[in-house]
Amino acid sequence: MRKPRAFTLIELLVVIAIIALLMAILMPGLRKAREQAKAVNCKSNLRQIGLAANLYAEEYDLYVPWGLTNRAPATGRIPWFELFMPFLAQKPIGDDYRNVQIYHCPSYPEKDQTVCFVVNGWTFRDRNDMVGRERIDPVKLTNCTQRAYTIYLADNEYGSWRLIIRKADDQGVNRCDIWHPDHMPFSDRQDITYGRRVARARHRTGSNCLFLDWHVDWVAAEDMTIDMWRFEK
Repeated sequence: MRKPRAFTLIELLVVIAIIALLMAILMPGLRKAREQAKAVNCKSNLRQIGLAANLYAEEYDLYVPWGLTNRAPATGRIPWFELFMPFLAQKPIGDDYRNVQIYHCPSYPEKDQTVCFVVNGWTFRDRNDMVGRERIDPVKLTNCTQRAYTIYLADNEYGSWRLIIRKADDQGVNRCDIWHPDHMPFSDRQDITYGRRVARARHRTGSNCLFLDWHVDWVAAEDMTIDMWRFEK
């Protein structure tokens, strides 16, 4: 009987090289597919928040929270994400929001961050005003001239200047809104008050956004303008 022929060292090296080549070809595609799945999940969460915002508006005479707002018509500042809780299926454990996955973007680098979106808190003196200021009072949807072109929520930036929020009363809750040009994705500022707040490259080269007609779309960082945050165009 003839002895079975074994693989030579050269043949094994060739097989390993072929496997390595295939992995090098496939891995970027797998990584891209995984990021696309996360982006889809993020959009789904934003749509659910949009449904909650719409239900909130129906309950409160078409008013929606704007920044660290007060519950219309009562007083007392409450974060927008806390106001929407009665209209969501998920609930926090005590005051800990880490189990409320609807507020979480799977692509956010810090998994302890419970508020992965920032809300529109921008108001302007007139249509020529390109700086604006912070608004904390709720706004009425019927006063918005182009709801389909007005951003309500966008991906929260990640960085050393962006605080991690686990509870509704954590430090930094009052900085989960947008109200200054330096908060935009084109800004390079990295301080706690005027640093960039809209993610520059959370999903590809932009961020997912919820608009005031409650549709969700991806917006490239270079295409986002101040006018997209302007309530009255």
